[in-house]
Amino acid sequence: MPVRNLILILGDQLTPTISSLRGAEKDRDRILMAEVAEEATYVRHHKKKIAFVFSAMRHFAEELAEAGWTVDYVQLGDADNSGSLKGEVERAVKRLKPSSVSVTEPGEYRLLADFKGWDAELGVPVDIRPDARFLCSRSEFEGWADGRKRFLMEDFCRHMRVKTGLLMDGDKPAGGKWNFDKDNRKPAAQDLFMPRPRRFEPDEITQNVLSLVETRFSEHFGALDPFWFAVTRDEARQAFDDFLDSGLPRFGDFQDAMLRGEPFLYHAVVSPYLNAGLLDPMELCQAVDQAYRDGKVPINSAEGFIRQIIGWREYVRGIYWLRMPDMADENFLGATRDLPSFYWSGETDMTCLKEAITQTRDEAYAHHIQRLMITGNFAMLAGIEPRQVHEWYLAVYADAYEWVEMPNTLGMSQFADGGFLASKPYASGGNYIRKMSDYCGSCRYDVAQKTGEDACPFNALYWDFLDRNAERLRGNRRLATAYSTWERMGEAKQDSYRDSAHVFLQGLS
Repeated sequence: MPVRNLILILGDQLTPTISSLRGAEKDRDRILMAEVAEEATYVRHHKKKIAFVFSAMRHFAEELAEAGWTVDYVQLGDADNSGSLKGEVERAVKRLKPSSVSVTEPGEYRLLADFKGWDAELGVPVDIRPDARFLCSRSEFEGWADGRKRFLMEDFCRHMRVKTGLLMDGDKPAGGKWNFDKDNRKPAAQDLFMPRPRRFEPDEITQNVLSLVETRFSEHFGALDPFWFAVTRDEARQAFDDFLDSGLPRFGDFQDAMLRGEPFLYHAVVSPYLNAGLLDPMELCQAVDQAYRDGKVPINSAEGFIRQIIGWREYVRGIYWLRMPDMADENFLGATRDLPSFYWSGETDMTCLKEAITQTRDEAYAHHIQRLMITGNFAMLAGIEPRQVHEWYLAVYADAYEWVEMPNTLGMSQFADGGFLASKPYASGGNYIRKMSDYCGSCRYDVAQKTGEDACPFNALYWDFLDRNAERLRGNRRLATAYSTWERMGEAKQDSYRDSAHVFLQGLS
């Protein structure tokens, strides 16, 4: 029987209910999945990320085959692999001669722009379907955003709470408040009973992928061993269930904390699974809501987790599609410095950066405060070009896809959008890091010193950042106190901060 429809499934669309499969018939339609070099190398993705995606894809192809689908699966090492998604679809169209091609819209603007030209190039209709796995469609977000003077995530999160009913008691928020973030900023201490993410032994499929990645991507960033990620839907759910029982009860209190040698603390570490399609966001949030109502977790933990999923995750996706393609080139602060080499090597005397970067190298993971207030804060204070920072984040994390990474990096972290997403730059000196971590106690620099060669570089960089960006930032009401403090310092003290920052930045160059 001739193939009616060729269905392309991407590596982050590993969901049986993906929209490209809706209305498909197992005996008339054909699924295509392909590992292609172009997608693994357009930035030099972390080895663990490539291994996770390829292994999860191969396991998902088996899941589809066991359910009765015919799957054409192209492995990276196949002799005729063209190296691109378009090339593999073109080969399949020539071979199978389908009447049409279907695909769920990709999560990256560059791919969607490419897909939209396929009709003419392939000679068959290409049906690009909305991605229904998100709780807020692109059109719904555009409707929410239309006519707004402010685009605060807090406003959007309340909209989503009401829409979904999550943590709602009638028309009121559970616990009497919409936001419990002030209860989520406790520093953590070393704890022998700290939970660990669920780890999975690589099976034969994963072992083959690991060998492939080590051979083909040996020059890419990151450690491949040990590899313990979940690569199936069942494993991913086990990992989340473990977090629900052991991590979530204390997640709220310590979600912003950082400790040496503790890359995970009480975090779920399920974002790679969620963003690849192995987990459903609403199912996770409903489980957390129920755990709160059953008295198993406090409200600040439940609200903090759910806000990250239905608030922040959905919000940044909406912002991405609302503002692309212009977002990619934004550089409000005019930053031009190159990304320091230690972002790849981890070789720096600054303990906080060394911890965050070496952890990223080893695990392809760092939690949101490490990304925002350590690596991101430093890059912004040092004036690193935003596009280089964006490409680093996209490359090094297993959960990074452009729709979620770019708004977080360019908007929230680097203030490259001039305040469209964040109401102020997330800038701080060393005191924030001292308060929220144990990094400073073992650092070669002294966080208590403000200037000089032994002072924590964050201290001088913070004030130098405000000074050199005064024309752009002085009008920001949330920075009024900081600028007032700067102006009261006196010229000698200001010069001391400027000089210390200058010496340090010269060393970076």
